[in-house]
Amino acid sequence: MARIESRVMLEVVARNLAAERAQMGRVVKVCMGNGCLAAGSESVFKAFSREVERQGVAAKVIPTGCQGFCQGAPVVTVEPRRLFLHRVTAFDVPKIVDIVVGRGGELIQHFYRDPQTGLICRRAEEMPFYRRQVWIALRNLGRVNPLDIDDYIAAGGYLALAKALTEMTPEEVIEEVKKSGLRGRGGAGFPTGIKWESARRARGERKFVICNGDEGDPGAFMDASLMEGDPHSVIEGMIICAYAIGNCKEGYIYVREEYPLAVKRLGIALEQARERGFLGENILGTDFSFDIQLKKGAGAFVCGESTTLMISIEGKRPSPRVTPPRSVEHGLWGMPTCLNNVETFANIPAIILKGGDWYASYGTENSKGTKAFCITGKVKATGLIEVPMGMTLREVVYEVGGGILGEGKFKAVQTGGPSGGCIPEEYIDSPIDFDSLRRLGSIMGSGGMVVVDDKNCIVEFARFFLAFTQQESCGKCTPCRIGTYEMLQILDRIVAGEGREGDIERLEELGRKIKMTALCGLGQSAPNPVLSTIKYFREEYEAHIQKKYCTARYCT
Repeated sequence: MARIESRVMLEVVARNLAAERAQMGRVVKVCMGNGCLAAGSESVFKAFSREVERQGVAAKVIPTGCQGFCQGAPVVTVEPRRLFLHRVTAFDVPKIVDIVVGRGGELIQHFYRDPQTGLICRRAEEMPFYRRQVWIALRNLGRVNPLDIDDYIAAGGYLALAKALTEMTPEEVIEEVKKSGLRGRGGAGFPTGIKWESARRARGERKFVICNGDEGDPGAFMDASLMEGDPHSVIEGMIICAYAIGNCKEGYIYVREEYPLAVKRLGIALEQARERGFLGENILGTDFSFDIQLKKGAGAFVCGESTTLMISIEGKRPSPRVTPPRSVEHGLWGMPTCLNNVETFANIPAIILKGGDWYASYGTENSKGTKAFCITGKVKATGLIEVPMGMTLREVVYEVGGGILGEGKFKAVQTGGPSGGCIPEEYIDSPIDFDSLRRLGSIMGSGGMVVVDDKNCIVEFARFFLAFTQQESCGKCTPCRIGTYEMLQILDRIVAGEGREGDIERLEELGRKIKMTALCGLGQSAPNPVLSTIKYFREEYEAHIQKKYCTARYCT
């Protein structure tokens, strides 16, 4: 790969690559995200490659990241007609290549049928699942080949970096991010621009940029999908951040080793970015230099907490430290460090190219832009989605998610993963934003969204999440180490039919004390599933304790 030495050269290369791809004609894009891989998309990809050659069809077959509709895995998009095929198997491929790719026909059985109207949806944008979505962070998923940097450049990749380096001062970059209203997508929701501004003002011999890719919530795979399907968006966002905060030549992407596909594709992307000149010395012919290392974590959930993550990078036993001082003042190796999560960095190139005002036109007053979620559980259409902030839970569950699976009745939705809370039907018309969810006793979190119906026992549901956080506790502080253990012991007794009077009050007391005294954010939020379910479903706890009866008929 030739090194790109200037913005002008990048623009010429981007135009040429885009023109080449426009002349390709027929392209078969096979989803190679984890969901589709689990459903057999690797064999589908190989079958398409084999059949296109065998039948002599002039078409190119490329792998893509997650295309979102995991319920219909494996999924395939056929360009230029943008036909969206789902539940494709290797057995189906010869016929698809012959009729759809080769002769321009259609196979109705592979199109999605809207269960409400019965209408056939030939393209993704016609499907209820995609109709209300706005893809900004996920803009390139399903569109580009994550193994080919030229695909990313052809789609406008690294033009935001070129604009930042040649047109904007670091202060102007930060001002644009502040204007966008982007808040951290890792869960805390701290304003990104203010964090960058604080990191720029901080003084130190050197500074670091870190991407938190240690996504460990059950039912969440947004960050994994971005790292696997569009790694260069994350890399570009990190480079822009390093330029903005100043005196920063080193960055880290911290990703758990249980994400081997993300590790592999990030490694390839970093090497290609170096070859093209987007990482290393004198990027795009300027005096700005920056490089990124990939750090694999051992899979401890607590490493998702920022101070713990940095201690892990330093090679020490991962456990949180007391804050303040904040990471922007005293972070990695005691130096000022700017840490954001995967989705936050993926938004940055679009904000720099289109402007902070454009991004702020989406969302609510205090929660701007869009948010990626993984919608799972008892819904008809599970998968990866991105919707504007302020969309209601009802709209997500019933319009995007297609409603409740089978004959069940909506009971609650858990947002924010094991650190979040359960929101009942009473509040299903609440908007999804940082402030609304917090008022309901939940959090945005990284973006997990688990829907449960009336066949789910809410007590067992809370017990499951608490068991996860208790097992993942680092054990450093007493409230989390012992408090969550005591809460779990009580819940174990309740679901076994051995609950006692006063157990509910004991859970509430323990939960409140843990929230007030635990050392880190993960410990402080661990009681949320229990406290929120007691608040909204207290009668189910009472039935388990007083009547030894599970209303969902789940606990034996």
